[in-house]
Amino acid sequence: MNRPASKPPTSTRFQAADLLLAVEVVSPDSESRDRDTKPRKYAAAGIPYFWLVEMAGADQHPVVRVYELDPLSKTYALSGIHHDQLKVTVPYDIDIDITLGTLEQL
Repeated sequence: MNRPASKPPTSTRFQAADLLLAVEVVSPDSESRDRDTKPRKYAAAGIPYFWLVEMAGADQHPVVRVYELDPLSKTYALSGIHHDQLKVTVPYDIDIDITLGTLEQL
């Protein structure tokens, strides 16, 4: 299913049928939309995978929630919660350190 994007990198809109993964980063001014409305719309459109990224805890560390579409119910099922390392094999083989460092550490 790996194929090049059919649009130039400057495009901001794609057809849902062309998407394998949707990623939403929760922002304070759109929390409800990012956590509820958009995932329901992505699921209804048939996008197979969805990730929700948000900052959590007193130290505001990133947390990535990984979901997979149940094609029968057209709803997402949680398949993992990642706090330090985002390591998945679907839809891509990915292993990313998601811990935050300070500017002094970079």
